[in-house]
Amino acid sequence: MLTKFVITTDNTCDMPRDYYEKHEIGVMSLNYMIDGEHYSYYNEMPEKEFYRRVREGSMPITSQANPEEAREMFEKYVKEGISVLHIAFSSGLSGSYNSARIAAEELNNEYPDTKVIVVDTLCASMGEGLILHKAVGLRDKGKSMEEIAEWLEKNKLHVCHNFTVDDLNHLYRGGRVSKATAVLGTMIGVKPILHVDDGGHLINIDKVRGRKRSLIALVDRMEKQLEGYENENDVIFISHGDTEDDARFVADLVKERTGMDSFLINYIGPTIGAHSGPGTVALFFMGKYR
Repeated sequence: MLTKFVITTDNTCDMPRDYYEKHEIGVMSLNYMIDGEHYSYYNEMPEKEFYRRVREGSMPITSQANPEEAREMFEKYVKEGISVLHIAFSSGLSGSYNSARIAAEELNNEYPDTKVIVVDTLCASMGEGLILHKAVGLRDKGKSMEEIAEWLEKNKLHVCHNFTVDDLNHLYRGGRVSKATAVLGTMIGVKPILHVDDGGHLINIDKVRGRKRSLIALVDRMEKQLEGYENENDVIFISHGDTEDDARFVADLVKERTGMDSFLINYIGPTIGAHSGPGTVALFFMGKYR
């Protein structure tokens, strides 16, 4: 008999709210503060309002989930005899994975008839969302929690993240580029191309002149990474920092270059957007390498 289990994740997945509801996904909130007010997934500022404030100079601050918060979410399930598969935000970008791991260890000792498994996705934004989507698909095919966790561990480094930002100053604030790079890059219109590496860290891998070239560069890189993985992509994920037209430009280019025509486009939520800033566009898919 298969163990009854639920899939949970973090709001850093940046998936549409109705996706979580439709697929009965539990969501752990990494919270943020802006203009002196605290917000969470369960009390969230609308994305357009969030990005408007950031453009006008507001400086959001984020916080990771702590072990007590993780335990509170998991325990409501295990008390009812339901095991938990938690799909966590990259340990290379946040301590939330470690908080979830600590809570899981405690609960696995206290509730031996259930199990909490935490997967460090080494992914961010809708890259984490893509891992979640794969897990949901496997669950719906009848796979066990252990089988899903094993598949995720084996395949997570095939989740590719290619993205660019419009304003280097947000990356400077987050310690991702130097002040000199941010100032000079802004002056001459340099746009960085970044990805999330095999350690789950945010890495600057290239730079181009001009916004349109940076968007094209995301798809150029995708074409190289796709080799042999074309059929692993039933849907391509694109997230954006309140710049939907640019996200759709990327989707159209992917369709033109690859023939793929199924896309899920959504906002980068405030927890991630606090660090990437308005104008970010990110492209996620399954590929041969990151």
